[in-house]
Amino acid sequence: MGYWWLSFAVFLYIVCSGLIIAEVFVPSGGLISIVALLCLGVGVGIFFKQSTTAGIIGIVVAIIMIPSVVIFAYKMFPQTRFGRAVLLAPPHREAGDAVRDTDDLKGLLGAEGVVLTPLRPVGTCDFAGKRYECVAESGFVEKDKTVKVIHVEGTQLTVRVVETV
Repeated sequence: MGYWWLSFAVFLYIVCSGLIIAEVFVPSGGLISIVALLCLGVGVGIFFKQSTTAGIIGIVVAIIMIPSVVIFAYKMFPQTRFGRAVLLAPPHREAGDAVRDTDDLKGLLGAEGVVLTPLRPVGTCDFAGKRYECVAESGFVEKDKTVKVIHVEGTQLTVRVVETV
């Protein structure tokens, strides 16, 4: 076999790479992948017709090429206009939005605060100017009642109504 066949086999490898990239961007139900594998198979067959060494080299190149092309395509996908339109944006969080550390919450044990939203049994309370989600021990607590933190477990504050005399 001549060098023309080898260049055709290399061309089929390039087509296979292009089709794998296209499969990432175009939903085809695997049809494009089947055509890519056919191109790869024909290319490997041409390499083996040339010589066994060329065929083994062709297989090694395919083993390296396919994962590399897939990784490249998936890394490039979010940067494309189509990828940005299809993929969800990552969540945007402000500095104060994060869940507070358990150690910070342990310091609130015994602290008194004011109910900002009715606790049914979960709601929001204000402790020293900071808002925290709290669980009422007794079930329902009305807004503007004074509460005391009686238990902290993980990120959950359990509060009890403070009776004023």
